[in-house]
Amino acid sequence: MLRDDSAPLDNTASSGRLSRRRLLRIGTVGVLGSTAAAALAACGESQVVTVEKVVTQTQIKEVPVEKIVTQTVVKEVQVDKVVPQTVIKEVPVDRVVEKVVTVEKIVAPEQQTVTVYSGRSESLVAPVLAQFGEISGVDVQIKYAGTPALAATLLEEGSNSPADLFYAQDPGGLGAVEPLFAPLPQDILDRSPEWGRHADGLWTGVTGRARTVVYNNQKFTEADLPDDMFGFHDSAWKGRIGWAPTNGSYQAMVTGMRAVWGEDRTAEWLQGIKVNEPIEFPKNTPQVAAAAAGEIDVGFVNHYYLHRFMSEQGESFNARNYHVRGGGPGALIMVSGAGVLASAANPEPAQALIRFLLSDVGQSYFVSNTFEYPMAPGVKTHPGVTPLDTINRPDIAPVELTDLQGTQDLLRRLEILP
Repeated sequence: MLRDDSAPLDNTASSGRLSRRRLLRIGTVGVLGSTAAAALAACGESQVVTVEKVVTQTQIKEVPVEKIVTQTVVKEVQVDKVVPQTVIKEVPVDRVVEKVVTVEKIVAPEQQTVTVYSGRSESLVAPVLAQFGEISGVDVQIKYAGTPALAATLLEEGSNSPADLFYAQDPGGLGAVEPLFAPLPQDILDRSPEWGRHADGLWTGVTGRARTVVYNNQKFTEADLPDDMFGFHDSAWKGRIGWAPTNGSYQAMVTGMRAVWGEDRTAEWLQGIKVNEPIEFPKNTPQVAAAAAGEIDVGFVNHYYLHRFMSEQGESFNARNYHVRGGGPGALIMVSGAGVLASAANPEPAQALIRFLLSDVGQSYFVSNTFEYPMAPGVKTHPGVTPLDTINRPDIAPVELTDLQGTQDLLRRLEILP
């Protein structure tokens, strides 16, 4: 089942849950282990791996843990050959995969735990976070909840928070807790482009996510769609539009509109769409499904949800993405990102985790499994995803996307949010 990492917004603090991921795995995550170790030991070395052409031969045996042998052959392969979907299998604890496990400890012995508050969903990021723990020896404890709820929790906890690292789905969540962050080391910041990180180095982007218009390609071609977002004010679109005003990514887009258009023009756009009686959805995934089913003609979503459907159903899936050719905030590129708290009890492993997420190995995981845009230099976009340099995206600094409260106030004033 497809899962969505964008939770409805709720300013009430959420307790979430702590989970420990200490499974031995085979498949992509298991295969990435030795290569990921190299990435952690020397971030910046280019190693990109995929699933189907990595391990020449791996056998699963029942062996005592103390007798794990180390024999796995890893080859470099091109990113454009990555498979669109990765299957990760969990191996019972009494069985282990014979593989290379020569990983040097990357933090001091007394700092072998890191607590992550993750606003990204467990289904998307648990495998890569677990892989970091497996190859580093760090005990990764994770609290999952919506990005806004976790931001509220962090603000309430302040310097008493048990969190070491906040991993948010959008800049709005990161901006909300910006005063709580400590500056990141320059080697981490250098792995992300300047447009995708905080100007003062308080947090960095991990992946890129494009706002797009999903449409039913049995009814329309791109040429049939408006040049810009204001074109959807036309009465011909009445009752045919999907949107998700409670969704964090949607609100990040509206924040981008306020930054580019100003408050009045953004309010004009919102009111015009509201007049056309859009169908409300809780998040992105059901909009994409509804567009393919013909229940709506267009929806305002993030780009990668379509690719998850197509990885399962192929070219016969009846929806496609349209990156608004006129540009503007409808073609906004957002980032998911992470920062280390100034109050962190374990800052070294928290920084090491961000290094891993931005390593070639970590970035390749996102490219092949979540279809997001890589931040690190030299890592290629998935071949099925529209290249960033072909999107007419607005030039918006990440700091301009952090005023989530102002966006929510506007949506409430227009009675779009309760």
